[in-house]
Amino acid sequence: MGTVTSATTLRPGQPWPLGAQADAEGVNFAVFSAHATAIELCLYDDSGQVETARLLLPARSGDVWHGHLAGAGAGLVYGLRAHGPWQPQQGQRFKLLLDPYARETVGRFEWSDLHRGHRSDDPLRLDSRDNGALALKARVVQDHFDWQGDAPPATPWADTVLYEMHVRGFSKLHPGVSEAQRGCYAGLGSDAALAHLQRLGVTAVSLLPVHQFLDEERLVRMGLRNHWGYNTLGFFCVEPRYAAAGGAAARDEFRHMVRRLHAAGIEVILDVVYNHTAETDEFGPTLSWRGLDNASYYRLPDGDRLHYENHTGCGNTLDMSHPRVLQMVMDSLRYWVQEMHVDGFRFDLAPVLGRGRQGFDRHAAFFACVTQDPVLRGTKLIAEPWDIGPGGYQLGQFPADWVEWNDRYRDSMRAFWLGGDCTRGEFARRLCASSDLFQQRGRSPAASLNYVVSHDGFTLRDLVSYDLRHNQANGEHNRDGHGHNLSWNCGFEGPTDDPVVQALRARLQRALLVTLLLSQGTPMLAAGDELGHTQQGNNNPYCQDNPITWIDWSRADDTLVDCCAKVVALRRNLLPLADAWYVDGGGDAGLSWLQPDGEPLTGKGWNDPAARAIGLRIGRPGRAARPLLLLANAGDRELDFRLPPGHWQALLDSSEPRGLPAQPAVAASALQLAARCLVLLQLSKD
Repeated sequence: MGTVTSATTLRPGQPWPLGAQADAEGVNFAVFSAHATAIELCLYDDSGQVETARLLLPARSGDVWHGHLAGAGAGLVYGLRAHGPWQPQQGQRFKLLLDPYARETVGRFEWSDLHRGHRSDDPLRLDSRDNGALALKARVVQDHFDWQGDAPPATPWADTVLYEMHVRGFSKLHPGVSEAQRGCYAGLGSDAALAHLQRLGVTAVSLLPVHQFLDEERLVRMGLRNHWGYNTLGFFCVEPRYAAAGGAAARDEFRHMVRRLHAAGIEVILDVVYNHTAETDEFGPTLSWRGLDNASYYRLPDGDRLHYENHTGCGNTLDMSHPRVLQMVMDSLRYWVQEMHVDGFRFDLAPVLGRGRQGFDRHAAFFACVTQDPVLRGTKLIAEPWDIGPGGYQLGQFPADWVEWNDRYRDSMRAFWLGGDCTRGEFARRLCASSDLFQQRGRSPAASLNYVVSHDGFTLRDLVSYDLRHNQANGEHNRDGHGHNLSWNCGFEGPTDDPVVQALRARLQRALLVTLLLSQGTPMLAAGDELGHTQQGNNNPYCQDNPITWIDWSRADDTLVDCCAKVVALRRNLLPLADAWYVDGGGDAGLSWLQPDGEPLTGKGWNDPAARAIGLRIGRPGRAARPLLLLANAGDRELDFRLPPGHWQALLDSSEPRGLPAQPAVAASALQLAARCLVLLQLSKD
């Protein structure tokens, strides 16, 4: 455990704020641990290799240990050592540890048994060897960044179009981004990146994790890396691998990116992982939280506190019902809003945030804290509404001011367009913001975050190119990833030169994108889908930091980009389905659902599994001055669709490569509706 040295140079200091805080006289350190018997502050040289002093934190206020080091300042490198009984069966595991509130880390992490605190094959056997030379340390920071009047775009949910993306994968191969900035925060803030985002018309980027994370030991041994980043080590640290330079330069590069995106009218939303940490299960490393207070930070089974409740599939689960864990998460969220100017968060495995001893509770302390917090109240809050624990699927159950990833939308739209099991009734429910899930709880239609593709699964192009996953590169014998993708290869598995197959795939991609962007609710595009990006059939490329996931801009489908941009613009200008619930059959004020023969869709027609054509007359669109008509034909044959009375003008036809209708004016009483396409029309003034 190391020798405890009497502290003569540390004053008691203050128990708040947690972490290291530089002031005019020195640095105050405050660390939570309810079960430690003592905590040492270990000081290092600038490289983090040589320990220069070991000082006992002299004061304890409740469960916070604290001390003030006079004469110290920003740049100081330090670690923590917690002392206490080695009792893993009671949940106690005490190594040189990274401060959970660290703003910057020093060193390069390398996997070693020295990090565990126990023998690699037996979590009950103590390994008291010192890991000080290998452990990551924290550096005291005191940032000053000129935001130059930066202000958040504050885009209303009704106008929001999300673009989910990976900082590195987006620009790594972009020819318009300088070599030094490719794959970096600066690359995302570059002129070339901003030009593409503005061309599309998206209003927010949703970034895969940028909190500092670790590559799992298993991946490192296979020569792979964690590409997605769902393995957090520092909840207050910018991931350094996405920056051209480390330390304060990385934070400033991130801030510069945010400032540039804001100036372009684009919000920044972070995918955050407050459900587990990189310390994994009982065989994992002791890096920070586990060594400070394992029994407080993590959910441990009653009567078996050697192990962890694993509601995340990643080995451990943070205990959000503990006040200090909740405090850490809230402090982290406020830091990213106040100091880094982000606009919102997408919470990975979000039911963990509301898990108490009795299961998920939408009134849990975390949700109440966020609701009343003056810093977080105006941010965008998005839930991935499932984890793998008991009762973990909670779609539609989050608080009123939250938006939720809607996988029911994803699966239904895939099935409807790609020949799966989907009735017209199911298609209509998902098209209209899944009222069965959200309306009854008083939620707005925007609460349904609609997507057909996300980072997790096939790309849009692969969705229409592969029946089967092809994940051999992941080193798990093709057993990982989803097996039920509702995909269709259009008759040939993988790439083909057959022009008929290529044309069909292109048409289906457009139909899916157009449906997504015209649906009621909040749409989310996955980066690269508008370009025809492929991952070679890999539907779980979490460990592929290479050309499998990097967007290949040299092969971009420019016509698909144009089509996507056109539909985003139509949505922005017309908002075909308003952010308010409609009454079916409401005439000019509501929605009227139609059969191809022009008759109302009623009774058994809703549930006919073979029917794949449907019409929707929108009497009162969100912004359009006149009624709109949406016609969808997911069948493999064209058909005549009888139009409602009036003269209709075609605004969009997904059967055309750029979505431009071949004949804008429709004078006839019926429209010849092409196979596998969606058409949007507007009632003429005449």
